[in-house]
Amino acid sequence: MPDGRTATASVSLRLYSKTRRIRAYLRWSDAGKTQESYIGEVDRTSRVENLELAWSEARRSGRFKFAMLKIEGSWASSASSRAVMRANKRKDTRIELRLRTALHSRGLRYRVDAQPVKGIRRRADVVFTAARVAVFVDGCFWHGCPEHYRPASKNAVFWSAKIEGNQARDAETDRLLDEAGWRVIRVWEHEPVDDCARRIEDTVRARRGGGSDSRGGSGVQGGPPPNRKRMLA
Repeated sequence: MPDGRTATASVSLRLYSKTRRIRAYLRWSDAGKTQESYIGEVDRTSRVENLELAWSEARRSGRFKFAMLKIEGSWASSASSRAVMRANKRKDTRIELRLRTALHSRGLRYRVDAQPVKGIRRRADVVFTAARVAVFVDGCFWHGCPEHYRPASKNAVFWSAKIEGNQARDAETDRLLDEAGWRVIRVWEHEPVDDCARRIEDTVRARRGGGSDSRGGSGVQGGPPPNRKRMLA
C-alpha cells in the first residue's frame, strides 16, 4: 500500500440496477476493518472477464503495487470444494449437450450461450430468437435445487451466501427477460432430458405460431436478429 504496508486484496463487482452499469472496487482489510478503493466501470460479458479487467485497471492506476500470492492449487479450503469448483463448467455441460441433442432431433434450431436481449448482461444456455424463449440449465448445487441441494458443512456462511446470491440473480434475470417480452424456461440438471425437451418444444412452437402464448411478460419485443452462423446445423 502507499505507506509501505501489505494487505491481501480482492475485487468486488457491483451491478447498479437503475443504470445497468457494473462498478469494480478493490477491497482489503486494515486493522480488522474493510477498506475499499473505486477502480472504475467494467463492461465485459462475463464475471471472469470483468474481474480480469478490474485487476488490470487497478494495476495500471499506479496507486498500489501488486504481487500475486503463490498458492498451491485453488483458493478453495478443501479437496471436495476444489473438486466442485473444477466441475463447474460455464457451458457445454453434459446435461446441456444432451438437451441440445434432444432439441435438435425435434427439428428445433437455436443459439448456444447467447445474450437474449442487447443491453441486459445475461447469457442463456439455449436461445430461440424468433420465439423469444431463453432456456437456462441450472445445476442442483449452484442454484439451490429444492430436492437435491445440501448445505456445505465447511465454510457454511460463504457457500450459503454464494447460493443465495445465485438465486437472487436468477430471479432478477427472469424478471428482466420477462419485462422484455421473453419467456424463460429453467431446467434442473436432474430432470429427464426428454421431458425438458418436450416442454421447451411446446413453448417454442406455441410462441412461433402466434397464438395466445406468442407474447410473454409485458409483450415488449426484444433480442437481436438471428445469427445463423451461431445456430446448430
